[in-house]
Amino acid sequence: MTVSETTAAMGVQALRPHAEDAFAHELKALAAADDRPRPARWQLSPWAVATYLLGGTLPDGTVITPKYVGPRRLVEVAVTTLATDRALLLLGVPGTAKTWVSEHLAAAVSGDSTLLVQGTAGTPEEAVRYGWNYAQLLAHGPSRDALVPSPLMRAMSDGMTARIEELTRIPADVQDSLITILSEKTLPVPELGQEVQAVRGFNVIATANDRDRGVNELSSALRRRFNTVVLPLPATPDAEVDIVSRRVDQIGRSLDLPAAPDGLAEIRRVVTVFRELRDGVTTDGRTKLKSPSGTLSTAEAISVVTNGLALAAHFGDGVLRPGDVAAGILGAVVRDPAADRVVWQEYLETVVRERDGWKDFYRACREVSA
Repeated sequence: MTVSETTAAMGVQALRPHAEDAFAHELKALAAADDRPRPARWQLSPWAVATYLLGGTLPDGTVITPKYVGPRRLVEVAVTTLATDRALLLLGVPGTAKTWVSEHLAAAVSGDSTLLVQGTAGTPEEAVRYGWNYAQLLAHGPSRDALVPSPLMRAMSDGMTARIEELTRIPADVQDSLITILSEKTLPVPELGQEVQAVRGFNVIATANDRDRGVNELSSALRRRFNTVVLPLPATPDAEVDIVSRRVDQIGRSLDLPAAPDGLAEIRRVVTVFRELRDGVTTDGRTKLKSPSGTLSTAEAISVVTNGLALAAHFGDGVLRPGDVAAGILGAVVRDPAADRVVWQEYLETVVRERDGWKDFYRACREVSA
């Protein structure tokens, strides 16, 4: 029994259910309606996987909610890659939904998004290859019973999709242990004189970005083993507002937060501030701006609005107002107290102060910035 199944059996509601659990009804409806060819061990056809991510309406009226708002061709290329023997690398700046997309791809393809290696500066080689139960190892020596498989080894054995998050944060020597797995589809276990060969259906989804500090650039040998799909920032303000609104609604329902009446105006304001500071120019193109050190990603906008919604629900009248999002915006923008505070103050005085309909927002930001 998996951890998710144990939690469900105990009647405990998970704070953040895995994608395959949260959207189980959609996956079930897609599987029932899906009459297209499916690659070996796939739960759905490539067409159904793309529909699951991008949304649509099935013949029986079931509405599939969009999990990703962006170019359809990028999703189709990503899904097609997984249907081949090439691994998939989702590349992009922080906050472009790389983790979100990788989880939903794994859920739709394999029905299990939990075969995950989380990349950090301290990720050991055992997390990619395998480890040992040292009690068994000392008592009986090397054996299959003493071997502790990594998520990748389990995915290879079962023909599943494994995920590697933040690949560029993993030390270079650990990254290189992936080369044999991805090129030869085999994982040698020299201690036992054996190897694990990948079963059809196995593949890897990795995510990476090259904007954060502390990244380890991928070697050309490893990068060649991946098909790379670059996930862009939302192309238009309306697209970003739509993404933020959808995710805030999902998160709010999972946390039992009341829906905020007329909250769309504040969401649009947060997105406008983030986009202008991120792009270094106002929406009308008339005023050049300095950009802060942070990324001001869509994910951060979602966090700011969700926190504002919680403030409005617990310490206000339930209506999302400028004062509820001002502190969150300040925290997102001012990462470097010296340089970013100057950028923020200049933006407040030259743009926000003079903008029609933004007086309440200006006052709220001035209050938290004091």
